[in-house]
Amino acid sequence: MTDRVAIVTGVSRQAGIGFAIARDLLAEGARVLIHSWTPHDAAQPWGSDSAGMSGLIDAIGHPADRLAHIEADLAEPEAPAAVVDRARDLFGHVDVLVANHARSALGSLSEVTAEELDLCWAVNARASVLLTQAHAAQHDDERPGGRVILFTSGQHLAPMSREIPYAISKGAIHQMTLTLADALADRGITVNAINPGPTHTGWADAELTRSVRDALPAGRWGTPDDVSRLACWLASDASAWITGQVINSEGGFRRWKM
Repeated sequence: MTDRVAIVTGVSRQAGIGFAIARDLLAEGARVLIHSWTPHDAAQPWGSDSAGMSGLIDAIGHPADRLAHIEADLAEPEAPAAVVDRARDLFGHVDVLVANHARSALGSLSEVTAEELDLCWAVNARASVLLTQAHAAQHDDERPGGRVILFTSGQHLAPMSREIPYAISKGAIHQMTLTLADALADRGITVNAINPGPTHTGWADAELTRSVRDALPAGRWGTPDDVSRLACWLASDASAWITGQVINSEGGFRRWKM
């Protein structure tokens, strides 16, 4: 990844997937802009990172000339382009976009509100499209390694009726992947999506942790490192022939055992 520039969105907790991906891309030689929106985590049961963003950046532990940070609310229509512009201004160009961010939201059919549906759509789905659009607009097609890596969830494999706003917006990402891949294929930019399956990032309570663990053949949840290995491969030259795919990286998750 030497001389490659990557954006990783949703990097606000050291226990999270985005942190692992940014850390590993930096370790492979990339220059990385990390994006966060800490008010989202602060409002969730798991809370924001106890060390704050300064502690998170210190924990990544790479030279300041290869790591930068931006805080932006991706619910705002202008925010995706602002994130890409920041990376381009700092590093000259962007090769890899990892749209790892997500707005989490519970809500059954009787509980769901128009406001939450709109917010989840704006952050999870709309922002992913606008980030991809901004990335493509600045991309130099003479450079190799154009990559877009999106994140969906398991909503296409099993219902998520307690998380309707989240599931619907993540379902849109699943469906947009092939279309965006076709839109960018002639420019040498690949577009793929990862469904990381149950990943231990500190959000699940003890009962759910046990139930899911018992449904995974390895006897453990997935880890951010598991996800990062796949994301870094998709960001690399080794994945150049793969585009338009939604990859279920779930460790053989047996939902029927829960």
